[in-house]
Amino acid sequence: QVELVESGGGLVQAGGSLRLSCAASGRTFSNYCMGWFRQAPGKEREFVATISRSGGITYYADSVKGRFTISRDNAKNTVYLQMNSLKPEDTAVYYCAAVIKAMSTVVTVNAYEYRYWGQGTQVTVSS
Repeated sequence: QVELVESGGGLVQAGGSLRLSCAASGRTFSNYCMGWFRQAPGKEREFVATISRSGGITYYADSVKGRFTISRDNAKNTVYLQMNSLKPEDTAVYYCAAVIKAMSTVVTVNAYEYRYWGQGTQVTVSS
């Protein structure tokens, strides 16, 4: 069992930045591939970014590539999402998620593969 708690959301103007954090408790954090997803009102949950167990492999949705950076600190059991050049269309509830992966270089973009989810943090970008 892994518990995930997101923080760092808030209200920001377009062009601004936010850094989301997701703190994990429970089993060995370094065994988990981590992902960030988001859900805007009236829309389905969508993939944002993922990072491998070791942090060496990352992958991003096209909509955030070049603006967002996912990273992790296994010593602190935390994954981050640095969001720069924010746009109003980035407004959503952001969720972190975790899934055990046997291989340290594997990542996944599929929400259905993730076993554990946080409660979400609201990000609102004003125009």
